[in-house]
Amino acid sequence: MPSRGSAPLHAITSEPPAVPVGGSPEDLRDHIGAVARENRAAALDAWLAGMFPGHVPGVSLIAVGGLGRRDCAPHSDLDLVLLHNGAAGIDRIASGLWYPIWDAKLGLDHSVRTLPEALSVAHDDVKVALGLLDARHVAGDPELSAELIAATADQWRRTAVRLIPQLKELTVARWAAHGELAFLLEGDLKEAAGGLRDVTVLRAIGRAGVADTMRPAVRAAGLRLLDTRDALHLAVGRRVDRLVAQERSTVATLLGLDDGDALLRRLSGDARTVAHAMDDAWRAAERLRTGRRRGVPAGPPARRPVARDVVEQDGELVLARTAIGPVPDPSLSLRVAAAAAAARLPIARATCEWLASYCPPMPTPWPSAARTALVSLLGAGPGLLPTWESADRYGLIDAWLPEWARMRSLPQHHPVHRFTLDRHLVQAAYEATAYLREVDRPDLLLVGAFLHDVGKGLPGDHSEVGAPIARDIAARIGLAPADVTTIEKLVRLHLLLPDVATRRDLSDPLTISTVADQVGDATTLDLLHALARADSLATGPAAWSDWKGRLMAQLVRRVHTALDTGELPEPPRPDPELLCGDLPAVHLDGDRVAVAAADRRGLLGAVAACLAMHRLDVVAADASTVDGRAIVEFWTQPRYGSPYDPVSLAADLRRVAAGDVSVTQRLRARAMSARGGTASPRVVWQHAAATDATVLELRAADSAGLLYRVATALDEAGAEVRAARISTLGGDVVDAFYLVGPWSEQAECDRVGAAVLDAV
Repeated sequence: MPSRGSAPLHAITSEPPAVPVGGSPEDLRDHIGAVARENRAAALDAWLAGMFPGHVPGVSLIAVGGLGRRDCAPHSDLDLVLLHNGAAGIDRIASGLWYPIWDAKLGLDHSVRTLPEALSVAHDDVKVALGLLDARHVAGDPELSAELIAATADQWRRTAVRLIPQLKELTVARWAAHGELAFLLEGDLKEAAGGLRDVTVLRAIGRAGVADTMRPAVRAAGLRLLDTRDALHLAVGRRVDRLVAQERSTVATLLGLDDGDALLRRLSGDARTVAHAMDDAWRAAERLRTGRRRGVPAGPPARRPVARDVVEQDGELVLARTAIGPVPDPSLSLRVAAAAAAARLPIARATCEWLASYCPPMPTPWPSAARTALVSLLGAGPGLLPTWESADRYGLIDAWLPEWARMRSLPQHHPVHRFTLDRHLVQAAYEATAYLREVDRPDLLLVGAFLHDVGKGLPGDHSEVGAPIARDIAARIGLAPADVTTIEKLVRLHLLLPDVATRRDLSDPLTISTVADQVGDATTLDLLHALARADSLATGPAAWSDWKGRLMAQLVRRVHTALDTGELPEPPRPDPELLCGDLPAVHLDGDRVAVAAADRRGLLGAVAACLAMHRLDVVAADASTVDGRAIVEFWTQPRYGSPYDPVSLAADLRRVAAGDVSVTQRLRARAMSARGGTASPRVVWQHAAATDATVLELRAADSAGLLYRVATALDEAGAEVRAARISTLGGDVVDAFYLVGPWSEQAECDRVGAAVLDAV
């Protein structure tokens, strides 16, 4: 093989087909679609054929991958095989081909092989085998190319049953790394489950004769996925397969869709079609392998009872013969789903189709068997997600919950969310199973987790809008009136604990009494605590942290005490060690940083700046003045996970506390340059949220030095900060500053609020 450092064999003057850069949507649309991909492949074929030496026998150039299938995107790499029969000078021929491609700034995956070498590698490496199934002659000896193409197809048919387990293992690992395209808000069009890579796998399984994998619906979904990737390449101007939020609108416009939400819904539907076909293909392959291992059975397949009216047959759940009657039980579909989730077995396609066609509508209220089955399904753990998706595939969910159609594939626009709304709700129920033993009513926890966001997608606060919807659903499924009231309260208050824990002073008695009054009883408090954790975990990594978990646990303990005994926490007291001794004083204790200095203005902001310089994010701060001493206490977490250097941090904090401004000069310049954001910041005053202070909430985009800028602005405006609580969600923050005094004058609030907004 040639090295990149050697000189090419000869200069090539021809150029590859041009990819449009910029232009109007109308012009760019000409480069999207099946015809555009065919034209692109033809132009690349002509360019490559023009570089191929025509006088060398026994050598051919073969395209695999996207070019082999003639579905390459505007900025796709080229996958090429230089095939030969031992011809002399093959390295010089390869150099003459590869270097012009590199010079044209095109990505290239290349290999040089003889026919026996290619077949030998494909015999044991399933990835190579799949690649060669897409092989197509481009230039050179057509008979040599045809021989490889025919031999590859024949070898795949003979070895597929042996290689498919290896293929499934690789595919499942890829899914684990990239997630499910149908439910991701920013998914990889190629590698995620239900994406283009899976279409290639389906095509290979179909060519092995294992199953009919490329049905019309799958073909149509694959073409739309290719169109979406074409549009994404043109929108970004380079090779990229992950559809991120900021590109959705442009891609939707290029595809002629109304908006980014319409694009995500279409993408979700296509990915689901592909994913369902993959499930069917794996099951068909497993049945084939199992049958070959044990030989053809002498009689009918064995049937094993799993639950009432449900039996297992050939690794799938089917209906017992006694369950099929002129008037089926309305709860039958739910009971089958619950049995499948508990046994972690798929429901046979024919069974799903029969249930969708013949199972009667659920009466109102639901019979107890249906209600029990729903709770069992939601609490089934790992079996819940695949079973729910199968039921949704055949329309069973819509029959249980008519509201589901509105929520299916509904995008969520906050950056902390990973999943579409429907998947988020099911994922929340799954996450809630970890906390079932911590609550008195695990059934209400599961139902509450599943319904907590049913108000999303409707005008208004989704917690307030969703509460009556959840109440109606809970009544319809037959919960007792008191339980219906609890579900309504869980949905209405499901954000109470995380919001208060991260935005309020938990040592303030008013904070605790306010939460206790809203919650009402210990049972509801425990349910809300479990629901908040399940919701955060189902949302995504950015919505949960150990610090947030500790804050919520602390809040719940104090509210429990208030509900049980009526006792409220004492107001916070400064660390006694900071009240005496020489100044300045610095104490470092894990995530707690405390500084005492001679009373002066600006200490809170200066210490915040120093912490930012050491890459520590502040999550909470307290400030007080005692006998001429200014005391600030911060709770921090490392920005990038690495612990801070205690010696260096302590030295800088002492200099800051002594009034040395040189420590923060570098951050000041960086913080000023980071000001501003895409959305307008807001200031919200909370006059009744604290015992001895008024809370100013800042809602803004996060940026470097934001706490430093805001604390400095408040200080310069004459506002005394008693405490601060910092809540970061993705790229946004909701920072709460406790300002000493009543702040009853609107003009004074407006003046300080304007100063804060100007600092942002």
